[in-house]
Order: sequence, then structure tokens, then C-alpha cells
Amino acid sequence: MNSNPADEARANTGDRWSIRWRLALAFVLVAALSVGLVATLAVILGERDLSTLAQQRRDDLTRSLVADAASGYNTGAPGWSDADLQPALVLAGHNGAEIVVLDAHDRAVVSSRAGVDRAPDAQRHPIKVGNQTVGTLVIRFNSRGIDASAHHLQTTLLFAVLAAAGVACLLALAVAAIASRRLTGPLSRLISTVRAIGAGDRNARVGSVDAPGEIRELTTSFDAMADDLVRQEQLRRNLVADVAHELRTPVAVLQAGCEALIDGVTKPTPEELASLHEEVIRLARLVDDFQILAAADAAALHLTTAVVDLAELTQTATDALARRFETAQITLRRSLQPASVIGDPDRLRQVLLNLLTNAVKFTPAGGFVDVSVHAEDESVVLAVSDTGIGIDEASLVQVFDRFWRGPNASGVTGTGIGLSIVAGLVQAHHGTVSVNSTPGAGATFTVTLPAADV
Repeated sequence: MNSNPADEARANTGDRWSIRWRLALAFVLVAALSVGLVATLAVILGERDLSTLAQQRRDDLTRSLVADAASGYNTGAPGWSDADLQPALVLAGHNGAEIVVLDAHDRAVVSSRAGVDRAPDAQRHPIKVGNQTVGTLVIRFNSRGIDASAHHLQTTLLFAVLAAAGVACLLALAVAAIASRRLTGPLSRLISTVRAIGAGDRNARVGSVDAPGEIRELTTSFDAMADDLVRQEQLRRNLVADVAHELRTPVAVLQAGCEALIDGVTKPTPEELASLHEEVIRLARLVDDFQILAAADAAALHLTTAVVDLAELTQTATDALARRFETAQITLRRSLQPASVIGDPDRLRQVLLNLLTNAVKFTPAGGFVDVSVHAEDESVVLAVSDTGIGIDEASLVQVFDRFWRGPNASGVTGTGIGLSIVAGLVQAHHGTVSVNSTPGAGATFTVTLPAADV
């Protein structure tokens, strides 16, 4: 099959923009946007505050120069002629200002630079001595002094903000690389494991990972799912062997009996036909079990419900198996209290028969099987206990799995679907079934069903 170059290009682009790089880019973008916002606010607010501070310093300088000029004015006859205004000139020069002092007739008394009083941006402030205006201070601020200091502070602030933004982005990139590696590393292992299982390696597992809780839970759940898949595959293989084993005997008997009848070796006596019919019934029962299990799994099991006295139903089921218990030399003990449930009598009877038959199979001669029914709160509890070989702890979680047969079931006929049918039928009745067992001391199966409101 030929590959599409466009698809390959998109795949390569997807590889380049993996989740690791996306996370790193997201970290850097968030850091850049955050620092950019802070930097913008800092520059705007800083510039405003610096402008206010510079204006305050200009106003303070202007007041100081006006006061120096007024203090140098001689209120006597000389007036401005002998005024010492040199300190005012020095103060203005140090602060980046150019001044002209004019007398009351707007004649220049002293000037730091010619033409200042004619500059369009020059400011005029009256010089008063007492209540009399004796002159005018003309002041103009140049690019040195206060304005230079304010501009230098603004430049320094902007440089500091940009440097902080750069450092923040680098730190964000470093943190993103570490965080994304920690997040995507386990995901990469998970992807590799999925590919390995897809390629046929059923033993591939993610294993323990150092990652956040959600990713650890994901990898653990995946490994559990992989274990379950392996177990289900093994169950399917066992099913083939078990079904073949179960079918082999009745089919062989039917084949041999039919051939004997065809060849005339045996005559079609009622006894011979009854034997063949018995094998047909055995095959039909096996097919019915498969059909019930499939319907229960598909949630398509049809129930004809009614109010059922579970104690009375249990009495009937145990009576039907009484001969089998006698033949197996097992004592059946019953403790049945009237308790009603809503259910399908035929399906509930099948649950009872499967549990009782299972108890007979694994209880040796001379043992006991106890059956009890009683009401408990808003539920009805059915318990079937035996004194059989029991179930080991490792197998307890598998007893209700389809086609599962424990290590002690090798000499017992069956396909391992009886308890699966029990679980499916109980679930269809909105109930639960559980098992407790001690190896060598028997097992107890407990079915809990909702009580009927009567």
C-alpha cells in the first residue's frame, strides 16, 4: 500500500509538535504573557510616577530660584544693581535649567544664556518682595539635569523589566522541560507498551512509573487490563479444550450407538434408545447453558418476574436433588425462613440448582451441604455452604469468570460456566453473589437479592 506524502508530512509535524513540546511552549507563553503584563504595568506606572517626581523637582527648583532672586534684591535705592544672583545661576545650571532674571521693566538683570526669555517653552514666575512685584524669573529646562535623571531612571526600569522577562522565560522553559519530561515519559512508555502488545508481545507491561497520580493510575489500569486480556485469552483456549472434552463423550457415544444400530450389532431396544436420548439431552443442556450465558452477557436475558417465596423455591430445588445427594452420600441440611423477592422463578431455580450441583461435585462422601434463606434489612440472603475441598485465595477472584476451572476441577466434569451463569442471572435480578472459602474447609456462596414489598 502506497503512503500519501501529505499524510507523512502531517505525521512528521505531529511528531515534532508532541505533547512535550506543546507543554513547554505553553509554559513559556504563560510566563511571557504574565511577565509582559507585569512589565507593561510597571513601565506605565513607573513612567507616570517618574513624571510626577520630575515635575515636583522642577517646581521645587523654581521656588528655590525665585526665593534666591528675591533674597538678592536690595529694597533700597540700588534695587537689582548690586544683587548677587550667582548662586541662583549655579543652582539652575546644576539642575539642567536656564534662567533669566528680569527687572520690573522686563530688562535682563542676569542671564545664564541669551535668548532664554524668548524661548517658546520658557516659564515666567513673578519675583515678589513683600507685596511688591520687583521682577520676573524666566526659566527653561533643557535635556540635562532633572529630565536626564528621569529619562535614565525610565531606561533603567525598562531594561530591568526586559531582563526579568528574559530570565522568567528561561526559567519557565527549564521548568517546562522538566515537568513535560516527567509527564510525557510515562506516556511514552505506555505508548511503547501498547505498540508491543499490538505487535504480539502479550507480556509487555508499563510497570512502575514516577509520575503524577492520574498517570500512575492510568498505567496501573492499563497493566491490569493487559493482565485481564492475557487471562481471557487463556480462558478462551481452555474453553476450546473443555468444550471439545465435553462434546467428545456424548458425540462418541451417539456415533458408536448409531453405527451399532446401522450395522445391526445392537437392536433398537428401548434401553438402547434411552441411552442415546440421554446423550442428546446432555448435549442440549450444554447448548442451553451457552445460550443463557450469552444472553446474560448481552443484557438480553428475558425475565418473567413475579413475587417469589425464595424459601419455598429452595425447598423445591433441594427436593429435586435429594436423590443425587443420597447417591453421593452427602447430608443436605436446610434452614429456610419465608422471604419474598421479585424475580423469574425458573431463572432463580437455575441459580439454586447450579449452586447445589457445584456443592455436590466438590464435597466428598460423608460431607455436608447447608442451605439457608433469611431476610436481612431490605434484602433476602441465600447461602449455600459445603464441607468440600474449598477454594484457594488466588482463585477466589476467578470463580465467576466464564469457562474458568480451578486446579482442583481436573477430575470433575463441566465446562466452568455454571457459576458464570449464576453471576449473570443474579445480576439480572439486581442482586449480588459472593464467595468465601478456606482451602480444605469448604466454601460458602452467598446470593443477596432485593426483598419484595409485600
